[in-house]
Amino acid sequence: MSPFSFQLASIIRLGVKSLMLHKLRSALTMLGIIFGVCSVIAMLAIGEGASYEAQEAIKKLGSDNIILRSIKPPEDSKQAGIGRGTALDYGLTYADGARIQSTIPGVSRVLPVRIVRENVRFAQNNVPCQILGTLPFYRNIVGLDLVRGRFLAEIDDLEQDNVCVLTIGLAQRLFPYQDPLEHSIRINEFYYRVVGLVRERNMPQQRTQAGKMEGEPLDNNVYIPLSTARSRFGEVLVRRTAGSFEMEKVELHQITVQMRDTAAVETADPQIKVLLSRFHPKNDYEVIVPLQLLRQAEQTKRIFNIVLGSIAAISLLVGGIGIMNIMLATVTERTREIGIRRALGAKRRDITMQFLVETVVLAIGGGLIGVLVGILTPVVVSHLTTMKTIVTVWSVLLAFGISGAVGIVFGLYPAKAAALLDPIEALRHE
Repeated sequence: MSPFSFQLASIIRLGVKSLMLHKLRSALTMLGIIFGVCSVIAMLAIGEGASYEAQEAIKKLGSDNIILRSIKPPEDSKQAGIGRGTALDYGLTYADGARIQSTIPGVSRVLPVRIVRENVRFAQNNVPCQILGTLPFYRNIVGLDLVRGRFLAEIDDLEQDNVCVLTIGLAQRLFPYQDPLEHSIRINEFYYRVVGLVRERNMPQQRTQAGKMEGEPLDNNVYIPLSTARSRFGEVLVRRTAGSFEMEKVELHQITVQMRDTAAVETADPQIKVLLSRFHPKNDYEVIVPLQLLRQAEQTKRIFNIVLGSIAAISLLVGGIGIMNIMLATVTERTREIGIRRALGAKRRDITMQFLVETVVLAIGGGLIGVLVGILTPVVVSHLTTMKTIVTVWSVLLAFGISGAVGIVFGLYPAKAAALLDPIEALRHE
């Protein structure tokens, strides 16, 4: 061992021994660092988890998709109860999908979706749900998990077959004891043979304007061929409420435009908006670009992390001030000891190192405990709530690094103050 290493080891042992003489005071001093490091890790973990869930939900919409939805214009909403014999005509059309497919560069596929709100029956079970008339490649674009059976096929759409695919949740409510694939469900006067079960991964925002779904399970969907939906339900939808009804004519409730890549999304978005504005003067549609939502979510995540990290760093700052305060008090208590060491030949740098080591030991010790508590806190939060938390390596390294820096920065002044004491005046100190 080199002389410098031996000297450093002696200084560290002396510093630790000095701290152990006042265990309670040292522990209380470390609390500020412990809570600071813990809060940095925990708050960033909670923020990371919330951001991850939001981004995953947006990714399920497809970063290479552009989603168009029919919305009722404000002026039509006010007149919903007027003109009992007249149907409100608004929203996207089949012609819109054809125009987009033929005129917008970079379009891979156009997926039309028609939504009808009806009750689905099997035996004594009667469940309100959404019937989605769509094409076979809906599953690939939206990302449904096929659990059993099959999804819709092209032959189903060509022949307007009465077949359907149910979400798992709806199947469990309709068929608590039977095998759904061996039975048919009834919608109005028609029966539909169940050919498959899927697990839906859509986010709640994908519920279109074909009726509200508050208070109902989000997986109450029935998928049928688009041609079957047009034939069985027609173009005019009738909504009955208490003592009145209203009629709406909506050809398509949603059109999902799948682009060849994400680069094509950027150029196609404004082009689609211009194209639709020519044929929809009432502004009865909305355009959702998941790629833009994803970028906004990432930007929000960065801002959120900065804000949370800054708030948590304040507690580290308070902990550093606490260390400085205690060390200044320690210098005053040990003034005579400092004088004796200087009289015996200790240099100013030795005194500086001794007190600096003590502050660094306090900071690093508190940092290690804070890291442990900070990692356990998100786990407890996730266990007690449905909130997702993610502890990242960089947040742990950042919090621990700051705790070490706090020990050095806030320990320098007390250490320098101790080293600059006059040896003779220090020996006279009572």
